[in-house]
Amino acid sequence: MKKLPIFEEDESQLKRYYTIGEVADMFEVSTSLIRFWEGEFDFLKPHKNSKGDRRFTLQNIEQLYLIYQLVKERGFTIDGARNEIDRTQQWRREKAEVVKRLKGVREGLLKLRDSMDRLSA
Repeated sequence: MKKLPIFEEDESQLKRYYTIGEVADMFEVSTSLIRFWEGEFDFLKPHKNSKGDRRFTLQNIEQLYLIYQLVKERGFTIDGARNEIDRTQQWRREKAEVVKRLKGVREGLLKLRDSMDRLSA
């Protein structure tokens, strides 16, 4: 797995925005590939300045890292990577919902225990 130096930097050394050239260098790919991935993955939306130059945030770089891992390292097709990302996001949403429900059950059980403790006291 490619370890990007940007993720190892001290937070005070990180920039707010990175150019497409800087991002392409991080991943050792061409700028045209970065632009291609931007068109293929709806969630990847770098900021653009008034001249139309792309400005990538750390969140965008993390998104590109996920795409890079799936396509370049794990051999997914673009459609396969898109499906894998959708599947993973759906799983995370379902997991968050289960956690939310379990917290509600726990809260209810704690209230029940407190009520029983008051009755027995």
